[in-house]
Amino acid sequence: MRHGKKVNHLGRKTAHRKAMLANMACSLIEHKRINTTVAKAKALKQFIEPLITKSKAENNLTTEKGTHNRRIVFKNLRDKYAVTELFSAVSEKVGDRPGGYTRIIKLGNRLGDNADMAMIELVDFNELYNADKPKKKTTRRSRRGKGGAKPTTPPVETAATSEEE
Repeated sequence: MRHGKKVNHLGRKTAHRKAMLANMACSLIEHKRINTTVAKAKALKQFIEPLITKSKAENNLTTEKGTHNRRIVFKNLRDKYAVTELFSAVSEKVGDRPGGYTRIIKLGNRLGDNADMAMIELVDFNELYNADKPKKKTTRRSRRGKGGAKPTTPPVETAATSEEE
């Protein structure tokens, strides 16, 4: 039975697992994308998304709360350069995003041991996916339509005009 099993232990003791996730999170913040196994990528996603949310909240709150958030994030990451990068560049990019800061892309199997590999990346730092998508409006609309059906214009007939010439 799997009652109450919320943490994937990844075959490691608690201290080793926390240290590994902290190192992977620092690498992800520094390089914006890393390659790892699917299980580690899923565990890293659960580890880093609340930290990004805390870094994002610093800009909206007072400095006292911001200092507290920095200390909580530093307790988990244990790298002051990664914390500085997270609270400056990363928090500015994800400021308007309500969640889902990371993306996991499966890459296939590793040659040596056939492990499922994946790439985990910060969503807002990938220019290939974000280039063709327009910015979403932040306004909310109701489900009800305001005025009924919009009148449509009849299509312009270009074939008739070209035959007359």
